[in-house]
Amino acid sequence: MFKRTLFATIAALPLMSTAAMADGLISIIVNDPSNPYWFTEGEVAKATAEELGYDANVAAHKGDTNTESNLVDTAITNKAAAIILDPANADGSVGAVKKAVAAGIPVFIVNAEINQTGLAKAQLVSNNAQGAALGAMAWVDAMGTEGSYVELFGAPSDNNAQTRSNGFETVLSQYSDLDKKAQEVANWDRTQGYTKMQSMLQANPNISGVISGNDEMALGAIAALKEAGKLEGKIIGGFDGSPDAVEAVKAGELTYTVLQPVAIFAEEAVRQADYFIKNGTLKVAEEKQLFDCILVDASILDIYSFSGPFQLDR
Repeated sequence: MFKRTLFATIAALPLMSTAAMADGLISIIVNDPSNPYWFTEGEVAKATAEELGYDANVAAHKGDTNTESNLVDTAITNKAAAIILDPANADGSVGAVKKAVAAGIPVFIVNAEINQTGLAKAQLVSNNAQGAALGAMAWVDAMGTEGSYVELFGAPSDNNAQTRSNGFETVLSQYSDLDKKAQEVANWDRTQGYTKMQSMLQANPNISGVISGNDEMALGAIAALKEAGKLEGKIIGGFDGSPDAVEAVKAGELTYTVLQPVAIFAEEAVRQADYFIKNGTLKVAEEKQLFDCILVDASILDIYSFSGPFQLDR
């Protein structure tokens, strides 16, 4: 009721005035909301900020560090009380974070790390190494210990891509009869997953499986395999736990997905920001905070249900 009355009273005032009359503005900067993972990240963070009495806005850099830098400038101009940032680039986003810190705005990183500690108040991310190992072991259980496969790799600028690929390799390299025929970068994108899968399939028509750094690329691979009439019997692993991936698991097209608890750490980042704003101290002492992933396959869907995107409940 308070929020509705507030907006009705000052609807005609500029953004800075609106922010000043609430507990402050929390600026949320994500990658690309057309991907359901990043959409959920932004919406959960925004809803949490508003629940805590802040104004909140969500903007997207779409992987571009120049856009990210401009969005941080806007947050500084708007006198944001805090910034929640999913960085565009592990190295390239450091400068934008430094600008915010120099302006006295605390930054809380979510989902993807930056390659410098001591700048952000916290970096809340999925335990990608744990999730990759979890997925790779499930992939071997389904695939067996021999056969040929290909890998779809995420955006090279994101540390998560290499961490997941390394996690896959740590497990799969233990089986000498598993033969990786190709690895292609598809930048977390479904369309690129589709086109890269087409080219890998043309060069390697007899592969038995696909392991993917995220769900969007895996879903693109499924589309390409379907189109080629080669989906049946293929072992395909995803990563994120997106609604479309869960449906693909239910349909028997995707072997599994590894759910990242994005709804949990997006909410927690805002709550930690709120604590810092109000107390001037950190709620959690550790800068880097890891959140374990959960394997979602056909068996777990009989035990758990989804209360919302990326939110698995008993």
